[in-house]
Amino acid sequence: MTPNEVLEEFRSAGALLEGHFILSSGLHSPVFLQKMFVFQDPARTERVCRALAGKIRDRFGAVDYIVSPAVGGIVPGYETARHLGAKAIFVERENGVFVLRRGFTILEGARVVMVEDIVTTGLSSRECLASLQEHPGTTLGAACLIDRSGGKADLGVPLVSLVQLDIPAYAPDQLPPELASIPAIKPGSRSLKSK
Repeated sequence: MTPNEVLEEFRSAGALLEGHFILSSGLHSPVFLQKMFVFQDPARTERVCRALAGKIRDRFGAVDYIVSPAVGGIVPGYETARHLGAKAIFVERENGVFVLRRGFTILEGARVVMVEDIVTTGLSSRECLASLQEHPGTTLGAACLIDRSGGKADLGVPLVSLVQLDIPAYAPDQLPPELASIPAIKPGSRSLKSK
């Protein structure tokens, strides 16, 4: 898929939203990518994740595990793993830190790629990748559907994406007047707690 075809999947799903949004990173933006509108359609999800699997295969070769951060990364992680013939597992927050739970393990010598939905600052991705250092296996890199940092997010590993966008994001005390005049909505999932 070309970047325009991927963005058309988001547009067609009504997933490119405009307004005033507080992102999971805490930054504010006039654009929000509501990927769950894409993921509610299995056929649409299959198309974008098949394309992401192709980019992962081209960059990293064979993969044994796809690991994703909960909640937003679970669906694209699973579907991408399906196309790669890999296992799909995910990390969850426990006491504020990402960990593998539910009996998930990574075998010695396994080839691992972290898959995320959207990367903005890369914080969730870096936290997910840090949790993988506690396990055997080799982390080859990371992948996401959309890198909204325009390639500026540093994950500490190679990142492949279907689309790179440079969507503005602002600290809460640095909002432009046109954004400050609109009520903010916080649609992300980072604040969800797990037991």
